[in-house]
Amino acid sequence: MSSIKFDNVVKSYGDVQIIKGLDLEIRDKEFMVLVGPSGCGKSTTLRMIAGLEEITDGKLYIGDRVVNNVHPKDRDVAMVFQSYALYPHMSVYENIAFGLRLRKLPKDEIDRLVSEAADTLGLTPLLDRKPKALSGGQRQRVALGRAIVRKPSVFLFDEPLSNLDAELRVHMRAEIANLQKRLSITSVYVTHDQVEAMTMGDRIAVLHDGNLRQVGTPLDLYDNPQNVFVAQFIGTPNMNILKMTVSDDGTELKHPDITYNTPAEWKAAINERKGKMVYVGFRPEHIRAEGEHDWKNVAEIKAKAQIVETLGHEVVVHSKLANDDKSIVAKMDVHKTPKVGDDLVLYVNADKLHIFDGETTNRL
Repeated sequence: MSSIKFDNVVKSYGDVQIIKGLDLEIRDKEFMVLVGPSGCGKSTTLRMIAGLEEITDGKLYIGDRVVNNVHPKDRDVAMVFQSYALYPHMSVYENIAFGLRLRKLPKDEIDRLVSEAADTLGLTPLLDRKPKALSGGQRQRVALGRAIVRKPSVFLFDEPLSNLDAELRVHMRAEIANLQKRLSITSVYVTHDQVEAMTMGDRIAVLHDGNLRQVGTPLDLYDNPQNVFVAQFIGTPNMNILKMTVSDDGTELKHPDITYNTPAEWKAAINERKGKMVYVGFRPEHIRAEGEHDWKNVAEIKAKAQIVETLGHEVVVHSKLANDDKSIVAKMDVHKTPKVGDDLVLYVNADKLHIFDGETTNRL
């Protein structure tokens, strides 16, 4: 078993808490992605698993063993860094074999393991090259080879694709995800890119300001965000969030540009918040212009087009509400592109609305 468990783990530097009581379980053979904005604590969390950061409080388990005081070399983990960390004077073969030589394995065993890793990663023709003669993607494969050749219990990835161009990132993230599935090794992957998180992870843990805000499958986070932060962080473009007021009788949600009758399933939550502010969220893909939808339940919005981004297969329209400074973003049919300055009547799929408490920002 190579599960990983954080039990109320705290990491502090002096009086500054970076990780604030993390409770998280990563299952055996799972691909877990830690995602969040810069400074949220995701790399610190990864480095605690590796043993590169000491734990201030709480317990960290790898399998059934508490590893708080276990030396990094004895944790049976392998880490792939953002910078690749290859030895420039060594060949691809020597870089991959380096850790095996430190463990004093026989030469024929090293040859066999390096050959297997190189074959898996398509590096066999490159074994005699030095890192300076490799492309960015090839260097990344060498870094992966150095990790998998050890056959560790846990893989750790610290933003390994951030130095690559956009096209190569797409290719490499598919390679890494497929490799993890083939090897069936528990893996923890850190990124600030939510597209990477959504396309790679079995589950995603969203961190913000040292706190775990939500953990779940990509669809869990997309369809059922548990707070405003996750709602806006997951999804491209971001979810639209508007402040609306619950009517005194609880039957309507009010906004200068929208009035919406509250559905029956919201009654219990809304009744406790009569006259109070709530956040209502809806995704850009759940907005259409007149005549472009067949939704039964809609909320109508009046706005003016400000920015029109043509992406080929669709158009992203940024609009300003008529009576509010707030802007909203809609994904629309590329063949019915509005012009900047056009007055728009937009229709939101009301069955896809999300409602959050105005004080706690948590989902209702």
